[in-house]
Amino acid sequence: MLIISERINGLFAAVGRAIDARDAEFIQQHALLQVRCGAQALDLNVGPGRDDGPAAMDWLVRTVQEVTDLPLCIDTPGIKTMTAGVQACRNKVIINSTTAEMKRMQALFPLAREHDADVICLTMDERGIPNDAESRAEMAMLMMTTAMEHEVMPDRLYLDPLVMPIKAAPDQAMKVIKAMNLFQTLNDPAPRTVVGLSNVSNGAKERSLLNRTFLGMLMGAGLGAAIVDVQDEELMRIVKAGEMLRAEKLYCDDFLRA
Repeated sequence: MLIISERINGLFAAVGRAIDARDAEFIQQHALLQVRCGAQALDLNVGPGRDDGPAAMDWLVRTVQEVTDLPLCIDTPGIKTMTAGVQACRNKVIINSTTAEMKRMQALFPLAREHDADVICLTMDERGIPNDAESRAEMAMLMMTTAMEHEVMPDRLYLDPLVMPIKAAPDQAMKVIKAMNLFQTLNDPAPRTVVGLSNVSNGAKERSLLNRTFLGMLMGAGLGAAIVDVQDEELMRIVKAGEMLRAEKLYCDDFLRA
């Protein structure tokens, strides 16, 4: 399973200040910490509402890839900021993200084709996030077919069923699981899936417990990638145990150290 670190994000106060100050040393040390904690890719987000979004993302990408060759997941709703980040990448790149809105797909799938990028596809459109799993699957199929029209094949996509906070939407966790099961029927081989795991516990107490429990449930449903807090050591132990139980890794007595 692909583990993507969520921590290089301008929403975290210290990271936001470092981006504002163009503090390369802080960002690079923070990126290397994510690598040491087990990240296999790094999500980069400069934070919302920036007038200098494209310039900030260009700087952030160039700063991080000076110290690691891990894939970079460019995380922004802004098309100009996304383009700046993708163009700055020499590492493998993931576009995070498109939705089922036609204007976003028409902008981002050509960008993905031009730069050989994978794309995270959020199962929502201009009306918002569907309440049911079936509508999420319909949007996933629309994005897959639209991507192919732009010569981006299904194996370059990650379908995101959109995890919602359990505190605000208590019925949605199981609908996400159902949507993931439906996604498996949309193509052969089955499409890859991804979630932003920490969304499930947003605003709740015992956040780590909720994140860890839901991760185990999602792995059981075939989750292919997750954007997570890799500094949560117990969560990363669950990843290793889950990979072994899914027969992705061979058992050994020291599997937690492998």
